[in-house]
Amino acid sequence: MADPSSPFRKILYPEWQHEYEAARLERDPEKLLQRAMAAETAIFNRLQALAGRAGHEAERQAIEDALEGLRVLKKDVLGFPDWKQR
Repeated sequence: MADPSSPFRKILYPEWQHEYEAARLERDPEKLLQRAMAAETAIFNRLQALAGRAGHEAERQAIEDALEGLRVLKKDVLGFPDWKQR
C-alpha cells in the first residue's frame, strides 16, 4: 500500500484529487487558501455528481479523508477555527 504522506500518491479520482493534492503540497499560506477553496469546490462538484448513485464507497471514503485533511490544513496553517472542536 502506498504511503499516504508521500507527495507522489496515485491519483485515483482526477475529478477532485488533483486540486486536493495541490492544496496539500502548497506551502505559501496565501496560495493555500485559494488551493483549499478550489479543492473544496472540486469535491463538492464530485459529490453532486455522485448524489443518488449507488456504490463509489472507496471514493466517498477518499473524499471524507480529503475533507478532513483540508480541515486540518486550514486550522493548523491558516488559523481557521476548529469547527469540530466541542
